[in-house]
Amino acid sequence: MSAEPILEPILADAPWLISGGTARVLQLLNANGEEARVVGGAVRNALLDLAPGDIDIATTALPEEVIRRAKSAGIKSVPTGVDHGTITLVIDSQPYEVTTLREDTETFGRKAKVAFGRDWVKDAERRDFTMNGLSVDAAGVVYDYVGGIADTRAHRVRFIGDPDQRIAEDYLRVLRFFRIHAAFGAGDPDRDGYLACIRGRAGLESLSAERVRMEMLKLVVAGGASAAVMAMAEGGLLQELIGGVAYTGPLSAMIAIECELGLPAGATRRLAALTVAVTEDAKRVAARLRLSNAEAKALDSMGHRWWRFPTRDEANARRLLYRLGAARYHDRVLLAWARAGGDVTSSRWRELADLPQRWTAPKFPLKAADFIARGMAEGPALGHVLTLAEDAWLAADFPLDEAALASIADQAAARISRDERT
Repeated sequence: MSAEPILEPILADAPWLISGGTARVLQLLNANGEEARVVGGAVRNALLDLAPGDIDIATTALPEEVIRRAKSAGIKSVPTGVDHGTITLVIDSQPYEVTTLREDTETFGRKAKVAFGRDWVKDAERRDFTMNGLSVDAAGVVYDYVGGIADTRAHRVRFIGDPDQRIAEDYLRVLRFFRIHAAFGAGDPDRDGYLACIRGRAGLESLSAERVRMEMLKLVVAGGASAAVMAMAEGGLLQELIGGVAYTGPLSAMIAIECELGLPAGATRRLAALTVAVTEDAKRVAARLRLSNAEAKALDSMGHRWWRFPTRDEANARRLLYRLGAARYHDRVLLAWARAGGDVTSSRWRELADLPQRWTAPKFPLKAADFIARGMAEGPALGHVLTLAEDAWLAADFPLDEAALASIADQAAARISRDERT
């Protein structure tokens, strides 16, 4: 690492930097002896010709000074992490996190003691990876104290300083190492970082489920997810995270299928491919990662008897589509396809996946009134007969003509009458 930064204005023409809210915040904080720069991911992304994403700003100004200046400029400020020096400024509904420069005085995992400072080198050196240790000023000059520009351009994800120390400061960095590599890296993961992650894998047990969930859902949708997850599996890291078997083959197949169908990456869908073989897996993963109710239900639905998915009889597929709805049906067919092995360009699987686009399930046409007209009284038996009739209607492949419907209704009512007599 070098204390002499690169001083080339390589982002001088970046529109997001020289105009709009970012420029306004930098102008606000670059006065009266204080300095502010954009730091971290936005700088990395700009060097890779990607959208900047969230804009994080570091400053020499103390939090109370940031709040005072924002108030005088009519800018809303929110003390989102004031104890750690972070104030969020909101301009035109866009949040900008502003954090006072810091340096660690003691480190013990997430509870590190920090002191506010004015040293940009020390602030950069306390960050995780070299490509995240960059900063850029309002003129577009990039400051690189840790070799981040070269690593970014080489798509090389390296820890700043000693990898073991960086990981011990926060074990989530094990997951972030693979997630950042999957998103921005190329080739094999950095060997020193990879081995340090393996050495530090026991520390994953100390992480909260919420933090692991967030990183896992970002990881599985990254461009290099398949290779990164395989490297994690080979290093014995996934067992600590999901508490069960990791199915790297189906994950790779799911990614290939999404590409084949032109679908956007589905985080829950890919997580299911990686972790779910049966519904018991879905329940374990949902509890272990504290998934949202919607995510847990999606995993459970995908894992429910996917192996019985009708690959030959489209009539059965239509019945399943009717029962599940288009979204649940689509996810389950993709999981079954990913687990089937073989050719991901299979025309038969594609036809099944495309069924919701080709066919819309009709509504069940029989109502309670149809059975009341046949002499049935209101009550539990009425709900039972509707269920029997619906099952018969599905088995008959959704007939809508009056004669077929009348026959289904008559047979269901007669069966209920026989059951009541016995």
